[in-house]
Amino acid sequence: MKIIVDAMGGDNAPLAPVEGALRAAQELGVEILLTGRTEEILGCLEQLGHKTIPKGVEIAHASQVIEMSDNPARAFKDKPDSSMTVGLKLLKEGRGDAFVSAGSTGALLSAATLVIKRIRGIRRAALAPVVPNATGSMVLIDCGATAECTPEYLLQFAYMGAYYAQRFLGIPQPRVGLLNIGAEPGKGMELQKQAFDLLTQAHEAGRIHFIGNIEGREAISQGEADVLVTDGFTGNIFLKTVEGAAALFNHALKDMLLGSAKNKMAALMLKNSIGEFKKRFDSSEIGGTALLGISQPVIKAHGSSNAYAFYNAVRQAQKVAQGDIAGDIAANVEHMKLAVGRKEA
Repeated sequence: MKIIVDAMGGDNAPLAPVEGALRAAQELGVEILLTGRTEEILGCLEQLGHKTIPKGVEIAHASQVIEMSDNPARAFKDKPDSSMTVGLKLLKEGRGDAFVSAGSTGALLSAATLVIKRIRGIRRAALAPVVPNATGSMVLIDCGATAECTPEYLLQFAYMGAYYAQRFLGIPQPRVGLLNIGAEPGKGMELQKQAFDLLTQAHEAGRIHFIGNIEGREAISQGEADVLVTDGFTGNIFLKTVEGAAALFNHALKDMLLGSAKNKMAALMLKNSIGEFKKRFDSSEIGGTALLGISQPVIKAHGSSNAYAFYNAVRQAQKVAQGDIAGDIAANVEHMKLAVGRKEA
């Protein structure tokens, strides 16, 4: 299997993506195709102790880089020789099995939609990060790809999230919940009410395991759902709030444990347990977010990803490609569309 990695995307490029991809090639048994400025990539390899290109690693030269300041909707057209655009074109041509980038989310979404294309019948692609909760983890879909949604979009997100949870998290029958301001069926705005009806119908048809509306608190503290469905605007706020709360808790825990000699001794005794606790809330352990609904595997790594996060993003890309989640979605897309002429919000 070959994973294409955008070597120029992200705050720590090109060293972090090169180092992470190199480790993946060595430990995961995958081949790596790095896209970007050849001289800079070679410089990183030399910095990591490699005077020649290692076995299992290739470089595809790309002279341009999409910056965060570039217009997301036009960046891939304005910079046709960017590391992101070149990587996606190579994926489309069959030169790799999945693509990983820590570049601009908006540019990646636009480029993937227009270069790789959505799965036929899928209305919008969705970002589906894995978020920790009380029972382990859950898939949040969407977290920012589509801010304004229709009920049909949310129905499709539910299906795609369920297939992803099955293949990536290994959950045979994922519990699908709709993020809302209350658990009662009549809660929410018209979008949530209509989406609730569509998800209920899908549940009654035996196609997904819909468990109803869920408040954000219960989704995290009680782990009631394996897939949490929402529009991209709300999902992005939810995700960043969870990340902020986790960071605050970690800082508070550190301050407490280092606050006195007695607490430092306790921290030393609990070092392994504390490490495992922090690891559970570390986004670099997952590595990236799958862009579901695109016809080939595309993984969005966090913009601040370090080498370890890139390694895990490549590992995730490998697993997504092996799981053929796009194939599951394509095979069931007819169940994910509204009947012609049906009114929606």
